[in-house]
Amino acid sequence: MDRHIRKRVSLANPVHFLALGFGSGLAPKAPGTFGTIAAIPLVCLLAYSTSLSGYILVTLVASIVGIWLCGKTAKDMMVHDDSSIVWDEIAGLLITMIAVPLSWQTLLLGFVLFRLFDILKPWPISYLDARVHGGFGIMIDDVLAGFFALILMHLTLYFGWL
Repeated sequence: MDRHIRKRVSLANPVHFLALGFGSGLAPKAPGTFGTIAAIPLVCLLAYSTSLSGYILVTLVASIVGIWLCGKTAKDMMVHDDSSIVWDEIAGLLITMIAVPLSWQTLLLGFVLFRLFDILKPWPISYLDARVHGGFGIMIDDVLAGFFALILMHLTLYFGWL
């Protein structure tokens, strides 16, 4: 992140703190990967402390609130989708892990699948990424990447490939 942009955000601001993935988005290299890593404790906490409906509710709220968090932070930064904004990665991994039995193997596979879809951006992810802006635009590509990864996770589990 450019130091001039960095001056426009503060981890003391709760909106920026969340949008920057609890600070993980400030990693100098691969902030999206670090943002996804920051989601792992949240995935584990929710998987072990709430029901499936509770997990889905938190994931839905994180995704909807993320539109505002990411949009507000991008506006404050005066940059559309700075790589340091990683709340979308957190929501994406939460989506990826819906109704997935938690183990180190499923967490690793979910992490890899989500990152692959987020980085490669197959259609329609690439289409939306290029044409939708604002907070919704920041969130939608990762939400879709999360759903694509979720489908592959459940296919993998169904067919016993893991």
